[in-house]
Amino acid sequence: MATIESLLNSIALPDSPTPRLDAELLLAHALGKPRSYLRTWADGEVEPAAAEAFAASLARRRNGEPVAYILGRQGFWSLDLDVAPHTLIPRPDTELLVETSLALLPGGPARVLDLGTGTGAIALALASERPAWQVTGVDRVDEAVALAEGNRARLGLANASFRASHWFSALAGERYGLIVSNPPYIASDDRHLGEGDVRFEPSSALISGADGLDDIRLIIDQAPAYLAAPGWLLLEHGFDQAESVRELLACHWRSNSCSQSATSGPPISTITSCQALSGSPGVQNSSVEPVPPTKATWSSTTSSLRWSRYRLRTPRRQRSGLYQRNWMPTSSMR
Repeated sequence: MATIESLLNSIALPDSPTPRLDAELLLAHALGKPRSYLRTWADGEVEPAAAEAFAASLARRRNGEPVAYILGRQGFWSLDLDVAPHTLIPRPDTELLVETSLALLPGGPARVLDLGTGTGAIALALASERPAWQVTGVDRVDEAVALAEGNRARLGLANASFRASHWFSALAGERYGLIVSNPPYIASDDRHLGEGDVRFEPSSALISGADGLDDIRLIIDQAPAYLAAPGWLLLEHGFDQAESVRELLACHWRSNSCSQSATSGPPISTITSCQALSGSPGVQNSSVEPVPPTKATWSSTTSSLRWSRYRLRTPRRQRSGLYQRNWMPTSSMR
């Protein structure tokens, strides 16, 4: 019988940027063991059934299928989440939305909304860090809502809930102190949609019109009716969309810094940008204050303090066997 080390040394995943990591995750899954077991028992023999399961998983990976879908599980923040092909795979970069949300609001009671929740990753990460918050996640895909609820139940987070809603469609009359979203933001003709892991992910969670901003426009247009004052709206977007999103925020929400007339939105005090570790996606946030309109302050928060804090922090999933940084092209990929 082959040993653990011989199997790992014999793998060939030429199209993967992380072949050894992929192989270790898949072999550990086939053995029903944590990744640390592979190093502790590197000379251990692998039973034929486990070797066959490993070979089958490798074949799926060689075909380009994401490791997270093969395992049915992905790490995000401090959580292990069930994933499925009808939801986007949570990315480490999206942890910046969680970090920013936690920094903006104190630990006291708050109502928080996660739009397009998918696996429930953002909502559940926030609920796990802020027990006093009531976090609601919504998604238009029923299977995603069921998956997120399953993750919530398994993690035992009673302060989170999930429901079906196409953005704000089922939320009439509700207001939140924080609205956060990682919406689709890829242009329909982006050539990278045919490459890498995203080939297997649902297009509805990736593509948003000709310029990738259709869903962001809708959220920015409708969010004021659902925000408490003061309140915050946080959006993840593509690395090259920061200026466009800032302009949308300034022009759809009332601000005397905008060249277009816009009087229906709430007053805004700040519009800022943050950059994630990879430099690919970004986060925009805007605050709503119960004060007369003030000039929007546009600034980049890729300062040395924030940048270093995010770069040097050990990714939480490196502490377990389920951490994997999924490959993302260096363009407006999610």
